Amino acid sequence: MDRKSLIYLLLLPALIAACRQSGHTPKPRGFFRIEMPEKAYRQYPDTAACPFTFRMPVYSHVIPDTSGAHPCWMDLAFPRFNAKIHFSYMPVESENMLYQLVEDSRDLAFKHTIKATAIDEQLIIEPERDVYGIVYAIRGNTASSLQFFLTDSTRHYLRGALYFNEEPRIDSIRPVLEFIREDVDSLLASFRWR
Repeated sequence: MDRKSLIYLLLLPALIAACRQSGHTPKPRGFFRIEMPEKAYRQYPDTAACPFTFRMPVYSHVIPDTSGAHPCWMDLAFPRFNAKIHFSYMPVESENMLYQLVEDSRDLAFKHTIKATAIDEQLIIEPERDVYGIVYAIRGNTASSLQFFLTDSTRHYLRGALYFNEEPRIDSIRPVLEFIREDVDSLLASFRWR
């Protein structure tokens, strides 16, 4: 084979590749469209077992904690969205105990720092309702995107943490997270100690 034929033979695959239709890329992965229900609320609780009350969405329900840790530990489940807000209530027995509970809440929120792109803190100071606390909005692909605690600063403490039973991909859960965040804001605005 002469030199000229060898050059043509080597250039032939490059020429064929160059003539192919360019610009074809695979279709990006899509997500299911999620129909959001109409916002409507009802009062929790139906019984007086827990020393607090709040408005909860009608498309959610309470699942009592069965571990026996405390009768007012529960999950507020959103089955349509495969999400839960875990609630843990503790009666405050001393000022030192309240300090430790608040620090534990902060530590639990900031454990997500490794995956979080930001953690925003929103103070809750409502003296007319005797409700104080902090909401932690955790941005990024984290296990929990929203956590909070509420206290009356003397006798009661309640912590909440939102979890999705899905792999944390903020792009896919963002619409649902924003929808549930409105429900959490309503819960916080209506929250009362009894």
